[in-house]
Amino acid sequence: MLLAAALAASLAAPAQAQVRANYSHANGPFTRAYGKTLPPIGYVEFCARHKADCRPLGGKTRKLRLTPARWDLLMQVNSFVNGKIRPVTDQKLFGRPEVWEYPTNAGDCEDYVLLKKRYLEGLGFPAETLLITVVLDEAGAGHAVLLARTGSGDFVLDNRRDRIMLWYKTGYRFLKRQSQYNPNRWVSLTRSGKHGARFFGKN
Repeated sequence: MLLAAALAASLAAPAQAQVRANYSHANGPFTRAYGKTLPPIGYVEFCARHKADCRPLGGKTRKLRLTPARWDLLMQVNSFVNGKIRPVTDQKLFGRPEVWEYPTNAGDCEDYVLLKKRYLEGLGFPAETLLITVVLDEAGAGHAVLLARTGSGDFVLDNRRDRIMLWYKTGYRFLKRQSQYNPNRWVSLTRSGKHGARFFGKN
């Protein structure tokens, strides 16, 4: 309750919600999983420090009902965190190439994701509908985003843009994400499924 109140007080007035999904696209509105894969090593180390935030969810796989109010909250949280956190690489911030941690005023792409997920869960979003996802950006570099799994499709919250869009409209290649059954298990979003445990994210 305190988290929700604090965040609500910091956010601007709700934006007008307009959810537009192009279901005729060949890929469809939902990402497809192709089996198990390894989690990023930074996530494994994060969970060792924050065990309560990585506990199993009891096998739930529901999709979020995307109401106008929830869409507004998704947009507000995405914009709020993007403006609050200054992009800095893990190497500069921690002296190491990959550290996943809740940021206070600066962080890497995965740190934005962790904070958005925490805020949204504090506002009542089910944890199993907010999935940490690893992609390759347009330049082929590793990047992390938050995937909101809704009944209207899989939407991406990205620190590089305030606009929230369906996953296939981002221009990214989707590699893997958390399983809805268990946040400690990850699933491949490519047919090969051959992704290493290490992930070197950019801002």
